[in-house]
Amino acid sequence: MLSGLTKFILGFFLAIAVLIGGGAAIALYFMNRTGIPPAKPVYSNDSPSVKAQAPKATTPGTQAQSSPSSTSTPTESPKATPSAKPLPSGAYRGRVSWAEGLSLRSQPNQEAERIGGVAFNQKIIVLEESEDKSWQKIRLEDSEQEGWVKAGNTEKVDEQ
Repeated sequence: MLSGLTKFILGFFLAIAVLIGGGAAIALYFMNRTGIPPAKPVYSNDSPSVKAQAPKATTPGTQAQSSPSSTSTPTESPKATPSAKPLPSGAYRGRVSWAEGLSLRSQPNQEAERIGGVAFNQKIIVLEESEDKSWQKIRLEDSEQEGWVKAGNTEKVDEQ
């Protein structure tokens, strides 16, 4: 009788140890999987240097898409000449100083619809600021897209 009770107690503790060990192994597996940051997305309006750092696609269709974008870079330089037109009063040229880029929103608040993005170091024109000075209305220098970004994430560029 004593040996049956001993076997039961040892079996119970062994089962608990197996469950704890298995749970710890599963928890470590998922913690390691979620600790790996995803690859940085590459957008069509990224500068060519960012596209060069992006991982290369293995499918021929996406490689064919990257070659027209490299040919679109020379077409962007003629677009830079119209930006020499005079700015609206109170506006100034700047660039995005936030390393992760900014979300372009339709209205000056966090809940507003996201209408695009602005990359790090991208040239912009700051048109105005919100009444509470926490948002800036900007225009992308190489397009006519306008929207609102959080203030403090841009810096003024000396005009030359």
